[in-house]
Amino acid sequence: MVAPSDDAAVRGLHAAAEAPRIDAERAFVEVSSGRYRLEAPLTFATVPSLRHVGLSRIAAEHSALSFDLQQVAVSDSAGLALLIDWLAEARKRQRTLHYEHVPEALRALAQLSDVESLISAAQ
Repeated sequence: MVAPSDDAAVRGLHAAAEAPRIDAERAFVEVSSGRYRLEAPLTFATVPSLRHVGLSRIAAEHSALSFDLQQVAVSDSAGLALLIDWLAEARKRQRTLHYEHVPEALRALAQLSDVESLISAAQ
């Protein structure tokens, strides 16, 4: 017998596998030097491809950069983990990363997870 949480995880994995693929390169729209608008969901299905592009944007900058999240319409805990991962990479490379226009749902998830200070501090 499958436990309810296992069943939910399996459904989540199936949904991620069936989710439409995104063009991660095109999801990062350069607004100005070092400032990008992210135009993609931040979900379990999109995080793997977005992660690599975000890391390359961080590596390419020499000081500060920002990711505008206003166009992120859907997010989940994987998306939140990705934002924290990008912050860690930026700090490791001695860069400053700011998140602009964090959607309320993502902010609420960060608060629930007790990591809102990481996202807020990055603004």
